[in-house]
Order: sequence, then C-alpha cells, then structure tokens
Amino acid sequence: MTELAIQRLTTDDLERLVVLESCQPHPGSRRQLEAALNDEDSCVLGAEVAGELVGHAVVVRLPFEAELQAILVVPAMRRRGLAAALLEAVLEQGRQWRSERVLLEVRAGNASAIRLYRRAGFSEDGRRRGYYPPLEDRADANREDAILMSRRP
Repeated sequence: MTELAIQRLTTDDLERLVVLESCQPHPGSRRQLEAALNDEDSCVLGAEVAGELVGHAVVVRLPFEAELQAILVVPAMRRRGLAAALLEAVLEQGRQWRSERVLLEVRAGNASAIRLYRRAGFSEDGRRRGYYPPLEDRADANREDAILMSRRP
C-alpha cells in the first residue's frame, strides 16, 4: 500500500468529504460535514492514500473529554490498518486537548469496530438499550443497543 497520510481536514476538503460519506448507507449530510469542519471544538481527520481521501474521523472536544463521533474507511480500503491509524490520530488529538478520556459509542452488532476499539484499549462503560434504529426496513427488525466505550488518550 502507498504511504498513508493523516491530516486535519478544512473547508477546502468539503467536496471530497461529501464524496467519501456517500459510500455508506446513511451518509452524513453536507450541512453536518460543513458544520464539523467549521466548529472550533471539532477536528475532522482525513486519511489519504496516493492523494485520495479514503477515510475520516470526527472528534469533538467536550469540557473534560473528547468524543469520537464518526469514523469511516471506504470499503475497498478496509482491513489494512487505516481505521486503527485514524483512531490513534483521534487519541493524539485528545492528548493535545488534554482530555481526561476519549468516549465513543458503537452499534452492538458492529463486531469489527468493537474489536478495533478493544485492541486500542477501549473498555465498555455501559449500554443504551434499543438506541439505534434497525439497519433494514423490515417489520420484524429490532432496534439495536449502543455500546458506550472509553479510554484515556
């Protein structure tokens, strides 16, 4: 794989970010992405390979903590360590902000993300029962729990 570069994105990257988001079933809106890029308490990190934006993470500064709000790697580039590299950059941002902890939540059924977070030292703090709507539009589909996780940066 060509060398990975992770850097903070700016409003100049909005179009590339919108295209990247479109690779998932429920992408963030253009307005949401632009707001994150413009928020002084948010940091949008981009992962580039060969000059192409292939992943991103959004982390927000809270009074004492940082919260990972989103992390995404395009399907064709998954299982190559990009999400782990983005997560390490999120932790570094938490250190720079002097956050006491980095928080996140993840769908209980997202086993690959849960493995990633556990390998990175995150532990489960609790659950929000029935937090996420079903991924499928089926009458028998149930809402899914959110697992709350954290670690020191």
